[in-house]
Amino acid sequence: MAKVYISEYVKIGAGFGTGQALVQEPAHVIQTPVAIGGTSVQSAAFNADTRIIRVHTDATCSIAFGTDPTATANSMRLAGNQTEYFAVRAGDKLAVITNT
Repeated sequence: MAKVYISEYVKIGAGFGTGQALVQEPAHVIQTPVAIGGTSVQSAAFNADTRIIRVHTDATCSIAFGTDPTATANSMRLAGNQTEYFAVRAGDKLAVITNT
C-alpha cells in the first residue's frame, strides 16, 4: 500500500557555506505514515512547534493543507517517490488522495 511520510521540523539549520537553508535533524516529530487511497485522508495535526515539514510519497498523489483539508485530483500533485519541504502552520494537517 502506498503511503505519504511526514517529518516535522522546528528549525532551519545552517547551509554550511552552500547558500542553502537546511532543516535541522533530527526531526521534531515523525508522523505515522498516511495511506494513499481513492478518498481524501488527513494526517495528524502538526505539532505546536512545527514550522517546516518534509513530505515523501511512494506513489503519485495530490495533497492539500489546512485545518480540515480535503485533497482532490485538482489539488497540488506530487509524483511517485518525490520529496518536498513545506512551511506550515502549527495545528494544520495534510490531506492526501491518489492521482495519476
